[in-house]
Amino acid sequence: MLGGATELSGRWERLDPRPRAARMLRQVLHAGLRTSFHALGRFVAGHAVFFASAPVLLSILLGASFSRYRVEGDVESLLAPKHSLAKIEGNLVESLFPVNRSKHALYSDLQTPGRYGRVIVTARRGSVLDPLHLDTILQLHRRIYQMQVTVPAMTVGSGSFNYSFSYLCLPDDRNICIVDDIIRAMEEIQSARTLNRSVPVLRYPITQLADGRQAYIGHQLGGVQGWGPGGAVRVQGTGVKGEGVRSAKAVQLTYYLHSRSGLMDRVAGQWEKAFCAELKLFGSLHPKLGLYPSTSSSLRTDFQFSSVLARRPLLASLGVCGVLAILCCSMRDCVRSKPWLGMLALLSVTLSGLTAAGILNLTGATYNSTYLGIPFVMLGHGLFGSFEMLSSWRRTREDQHVKERVASVFEDIMLRFSGSTMIHLMTLGLAASPLTNMEAVRLFCRTAALAITISYIYMLSFYSSCLVFTGYLETRYRHGCFCRRVPKPDRLDSKPAWYRCLMYTRYQDETQSTNIPHGAHVETRTENSSGVCGHTASAIQTHSPPDIHLTTPTDLHPQDSHFLLGCVRRCYGDWITNTYVKPFVVLLYLVYISFGLMGFLQVTQGSDPSALVAMDTATVLYTRAQQRYFSSYSPVIGFYIYESAPYWNASVQRDLLEYAKGFQRISWLEAYLDYLSDRNESTSQPRENFTRTLRQSFLREPQFAHFADDIIFAERGQGEEPDVAASRIFLVAKTTENKREEMSVLLDTLRRLSLTSRVRFLIFNPSFVYLDRYATAVSSPLRHSLLAVLFLLGLSSLVVVEPLVSLWLGLTLLSVQFGVLGFMTLWGVEMDCVSVLSLISALGHSADCSGPLLCGFASGRGESRTRWVRLALERHGVPSLQTLVCYSAALVPVCTVRSNLTRTLFRCLLLTAGCSALHTLAFLPTLLTFLPPSKSKDPRLGRDGQRQEVECVEMNDSTRVVDQITTV
Repeated sequence: MLGGATELSGRWERLDPRPRAARMLRQVLHAGLRTSFHALGRFVAGHAVFFASAPVLLSILLGASFSRYRVEGDVESLLAPKHSLAKIEGNLVESLFPVNRSKHALYSDLQTPGRYGRVIVTARRGSVLDPLHLDTILQLHRRIYQMQVTVPAMTVGSGSFNYSFSYLCLPDDRNICIVDDIIRAMEEIQSARTLNRSVPVLRYPITQLADGRQAYIGHQLGGVQGWGPGGAVRVQGTGVKGEGVRSAKAVQLTYYLHSRSGLMDRVAGQWEKAFCAELKLFGSLHPKLGLYPSTSSSLRTDFQFSSVLARRPLLASLGVCGVLAILCCSMRDCVRSKPWLGMLALLSVTLSGLTAAGILNLTGATYNSTYLGIPFVMLGHGLFGSFEMLSSWRRTREDQHVKERVASVFEDIMLRFSGSTMIHLMTLGLAASPLTNMEAVRLFCRTAALAITISYIYMLSFYSSCLVFTGYLETRYRHGCFCRRVPKPDRLDSKPAWYRCLMYTRYQDETQSTNIPHGAHVETRTENSSGVCGHTASAIQTHSPPDIHLTTPTDLHPQDSHFLLGCVRRCYGDWITNTYVKPFVVLLYLVYISFGLMGFLQVTQGSDPSALVAMDTATVLYTRAQQRYFSSYSPVIGFYIYESAPYWNASVQRDLLEYAKGFQRISWLEAYLDYLSDRNESTSQPRENFTRTLRQSFLREPQFAHFADDIIFAERGQGEEPDVAASRIFLVAKTTENKREEMSVLLDTLRRLSLTSRVRFLIFNPSFVYLDRYATAVSSPLRHSLLAVLFLLGLSSLVVVEPLVSLWLGLTLLSVQFGVLGFMTLWGVEMDCVSVLSLISALGHSADCSGPLLCGFASGRGESRTRWVRLALERHGVPSLQTLVCYSAALVPVCTVRSNLTRTLFRCLLLTAGCSALHTLAFLPTLLTFLPPSKSKDPRLGRDGQRQEVECVEMNDSTRVVDQITTV
């Protein structure tokens, strides 16, 4: 007895060697989590009506909150970095030199007030300075100046009021509306032609007006050809810069509005609409001129217009995806086919989206066009979960009760689906944290995380309940589509052929196992794929010929299996693991990495907000015209000296002149020093003399009076001359086609110079708000999300996931991200907020597709790598393939939307689906056949590879397997 006990103990030691502590902890956690999901599945199946109706009622109730639907109105806060030095500098500039304080001249690309109207007028033939075109442009200016808008009064019975531009405009010191200097120059030319006088010479980019004042018109006159060699305008260094203008293709006019209160802001908004309507009417009457208007609300309107254009394509995407989902859930067997589950999966995603939108409405959140990507994030995650559940359902035993089958499905896939959901929430949650400096990215990720959470809950409740209902239909042998009971084969023989084909099914008595030939190789396998990586229960082998197998009942009728499953099982699995195919797949992966690296090295930032609006809109047309005709010079850059400086000191004067060297400049200091030199006075004077001459002589000259807007004086004491507390000069740089890149370099250069200068200055232009640290603000959410996922995988490998699975999944995510980033650059997509949103969502999508395949492969023991790769492809590759097919088809209608935002979204999401498909269906199945983890040894197998004790299977497996073993 003792010897027998000792022998039995030795057998059990061989069967189950003591695992390491980490493996034991993982097994305990797996067992606990799987038991919990098993109990949850039974609970859902037992209360299917409640879990099916509650999500629908909740969605309807929350969907009624769309009366609180609000659209985001501040586009700058969405697309510009939230915390940047440029915004701080802009606030300081506005406090020192507000727009309302300017009484002489405004620069349209430097001062950006609350409301304005702007138009670029181009000549289709000839020059805008030709007499005919010049008269027409001045006529347009007068019509805009006299245009009136009617606004009803706030009180009932008070009638309405008419407002003209002269009432809404920003006035100068003579209470006359400030207009662009090019208008004054054109009026002087027209007056000279009318009086038959010599036409004054118009110089570029700085000209001199009739009152002696020098005006910069580089941003008001475009497409200029001068009298220099080859028609080029030769620019001088000082004085009246530039040569005479021979012709010009475009002129830009800006009309500033003064919105002093809420009522005036509403009136100004009405004036902007009337402004655009007037330009449209004027353009139809004068076809020889091209008009490209823009207002302060154009960017906001055109940015949100993408959502309006995408409504019908989104519905078409839902319809196309629904058709393919129905086909993916269908089989030849009309009872085991589940076509309605495909439609119900889309309904579950739709209900979760409606619930998330209702929560946003109730919390006062606003919508913007970047939210167009959220339905596709939900669609990819929800479809994969539904196809995984259906695949697991088809692997369950048909003789079990529906509740047991649902519980087995929960036990099989819910831990894995919960893990992929956790990766989604980790990536989106960290990108939605305050660490993100881009408001559009933060809001998108916050909303997407909410939607993914609700979609996960609805998948566990609503879709699982639908699976229970269809399971009862299958148990009662009712048609999967028409819900009608299917007659037995003996009654179908008398029916027509089309009816027999429509009602084809297999009854339970046809699915019993057949007799096994004596001496044949018998392999009975029961899998228990846990959520993240379960372990196979057992395998039984005998010394027999290896060409005959006893497998699951589905294998006995391969013609009845799912079409994609049959293709993968009989064709693709053998082909992708073929020895002669592997080298070509490895070569394909090297080509993939090479092209990804090529694109990665060419990544460019897309800080231009006009690249995210709908096509053929006012913003896009205006931006194209501006880039075509006004790209010779940069926008006007304000050079602000915000502290008191010794301007009378010769060394300070030299430093300031040196800083402005190489720019076209409008500088009060340079004009003042020239003024002193013309009067034969020294430029280096005591402070009192320098300031007194500046205030009492220089600024009172008519041609220099406009410089009073550029200087702020601070009183010192009674009887003393005030100090120059702050001042500004204007700089303009010569640029090429890469205007925004050059502006970014110029910003960094001048900022570094300000750190070492004795004079405290800053530079500012409204475009700096988008340029300042834009690359860091855009890329940091992606970097944080990627690091968070890798940290999550590394942490989970200690207690939940097999370490090699975490390693493989982390490398796969990095490879997918690298490929998407590289290929999208080669496809012409810049790194902007929309592409970064797509890259963040790609982390979760690639984890959905490749994670289950890796887990299924790593969980196997005792077989060859090739065998487990094929089995993993059958079980998890097919749901991934179904998801990718439906997901890619849903993206096709989006590419028809005439919008730059949706075009970027389509390209990035399509590349995400393509790269995920390559890794899931090609790269990983090939690499896993010769890279770790190893499958050569199994601690539960003996030295000769046979199972040592049948009792092990008898304790772990079901009675059905025991019956088959007894037959053996």
